[in-house]
Amino acid sequence: MAPAVLLVSGMVVAPVVVTAVMSLYEWSLLGERRFVGLANYRRLVGDTTFLGSLGFTTFYTVVVTAVLFVVGFALASAVRRRRPGVGLLRTAYVMPVVIGFATASYVTLWLLDDRIGLVPDLLRRLGLVDGPVSVFSTFSSALVVVVVLVVWKTVGLTMLLLMTGMQAISKDYYEAAQVDGAKRTRVLFSITLPLLRPTIGLVLVLTVIGSYLAFDQFFILTQGGPDNRTIPVVYLIYRAGFIDFNLGYSAAMSIALMAILLLLTSVQLLVLRNREDS
Repeated sequence: MAPAVLLVSGMVVAPVVVTAVMSLYEWSLLGERRFVGLANYRRLVGDTTFLGSLGFTTFYTVVVTAVLFVVGFALASAVRRRRPGVGLLRTAYVMPVVIGFATASYVTLWLLDDRIGLVPDLLRRLGLVDGPVSVFSTFSSALVVVVVLVVWKTVGLTMLLLMTGMQAISKDYYEAAQVDGAKRTRVLFSITLPLLRPTIGLVLVLTVIGSYLAFDQFFILTQGGPDNRTIPVVYLIYRAGFIDFNLGYSAAMSIALMAILLLLTSVQLLVLRNREDS
C-alpha cells in the first residue's frame, strides 16, 4: 500500500496543506509574504464579487445537473437494450467525452463568435441577418451556449453510468410488474429509480463537482462577460492569484470552495444512500 499512500499524499494531501497554509498569509506572487491569520476568510464573507460568483456557479450547477441527468437518463433508456445499431449509437454518444473542454470550447468559439465564427458569417451571407450576431453579448444566450456545450461534451459519461446501473437491475422486477399490469410511469418510479439510487448518487456527485470546478468553457467563451455575470468561482480564483497576484486570498477561496464541495457531496450521499444502509 505504500506506493498508493505516497501517491495520494503527494498529489492530494500535500497540495491541500500547502494551500491551507498559504490562505493564512498575505502572499503576493511577486513580493514577500506576511502572516494575517484568518483575515482572508473574513474578507471572503463580505466580498460581494466572491458571493456573486458563488451564486452564479450554484445556479449554473443546478441547471447543468438537471439537464445532464434528464438527457443522460433518456439516452440510457434508449440504448440500454441490445438491438441493431445500438452499439453505434452508444459509441457516438460517448465519443465527445474524450475531447478536452479547451478544445471543445475553441471549436464552439470558431463556430459562433461574431468575428471569426462560421455560423454568423453564413447567416449574413444568406441574408438572414443584417449586422452583428453575438451570442455572447447577453447573459441568457451565453449561458445557453455553455450549457449546450457541457451537455454535448459530458452527457455520454452520464448515459454510460446510468445505462450500466439499469442493466444491473434484475429483469425479474420488470417481469413481475408486467404481470401485475403496471404502467411505464409506475415501473419508472417504483422500480427503476429506487434501484438506481447508488448510480444516481454517483452521477450527481460527479456532475456537481465538475460544474463547481468549471473554468475552461467560461475562460475561453465568455471571459466572465457580459458585465462580469458569468464568472465561476474557479475563474475568480485564477484572477485573484495570477492577475491580481494575491496568492493568499486565492488560496482562501480555494479552501472555501473545497469545504463547500465536501459539504454538498456529503449531503448528496446522505440523501441518496440505499435504505438498506440506513
